[in-house]
Amino acid sequence: MHLIVDAHADLAWNMLSYGRDYTRSAIETRELEAGGAAVKENGDTLLGWPEYQRGRVAIVFSTLFASPLRFKSTQQENQVYRDYDEAYRLYRDQLNIYRRLTDDHPDKFRLIKSVMELERMLEHWISPTESGHPVGMVILMEGAEAIRHPSELQEWHDLGVRLIGPAWVGTRFCGGWREPGPLTDDGRRLLAAMAEFHFILDLSHMDEPAAIEALDRYPGPIVGTHGNCLSLLPNSSSNRHFSDRVIRGIIERDGVVGVVPYNGYLKVGWNAKKNSRREEVSFSMVADHIDHVCQLAGDALHAGIGSDFDGGFGLQHVPAEIESIADLQILVSLLAARGYSPGDISNILGGNWISRLRRDLPT
Repeated sequence: MHLIVDAHADLAWNMLSYGRDYTRSAIETRELEAGGAAVKENGDTLLGWPEYQRGRVAIVFSTLFASPLRFKSTQQENQVYRDYDEAYRLYRDQLNIYRRLTDDHPDKFRLIKSVMELERMLEHWISPTESGHPVGMVILMEGAEAIRHPSELQEWHDLGVRLIGPAWVGTRFCGGWREPGPLTDDGRRLLAAMAEFHFILDLSHMDEPAAIEALDRYPGPIVGTHGNCLSLLPNSSSNRHFSDRVIRGIIERDGVVGVVPYNGYLKVGWNAKKNSRREEVSFSMVADHIDHVCQLAGDALHAGIGSDFDGGFGLQHVPAEIESIADLQILVSLLAARGYSPGDISNILGGNWISRLRRDLPT
């Protein structure tokens, strides 16, 4: 099986909101949470270390994420911020959670901050073992309100943050999901400071005018960790998806677009709360979005996966073929049926993200 890189997972948010233990299997977590608040609010988990092993998910972009008070969507108020100081504290708490996880379970999870650590992780996955492989965690800041001033970027870089997405909903840096708007002067200052540390800029959730200006302005590496293709979602009213213009911009900057296997981002109008069924969305639709990125690029070097699993949705909200993250390997047969070579498929599942990490992480 090919190695998989998942470019987006809100692990710390779930650990602190619901006490989820990702060293356990997804099945065990579902049994423990049955009938509880976690399932009601976030769905059954799709993630667990045994499933990472079965699916050969070697690297996960692990997020720092919290919601501003105005967009609180659950009762988990411990992950909601009212001001920038609270956002800073919550994101530091989440970093500490990742540190504890990797310190307590180095056989299962390890932080990746440099090319050297990346190569050690990949060597581990290449070598046969009966005990399993540690999953590498690259830290992604989703929504940059925790950066109270650009002068704090040195601190966040020292702590291991390697990717920054300025938006979730709108922030003081730019418009975002549900709150459109351009890049602001604060956003321009943030990008200029990020470039000094060679942070990877994540355009996910940025409103299109902000993303387009960022593509023109930011001199460092640019990706879209988790977003689908707007042109395949006719009549969508959401600004959450990537237009072809933005996708082409990411491709021109030699970035990668991570496709999300979430039903609501694959079929316009799908809504679990309105009795939509999982069977209404096929996993082949994920391949459609991957193929669209590849067709725009003219090659298979700019498409990847950014599952966003457990990011506000779970088992009830993904195509029926998926029972856990291990089932992302189904993409192998779906892409092969469309004429993709084994090398192309290897790149899409993980190789494209690995190539960018080799290029963009500190040595």
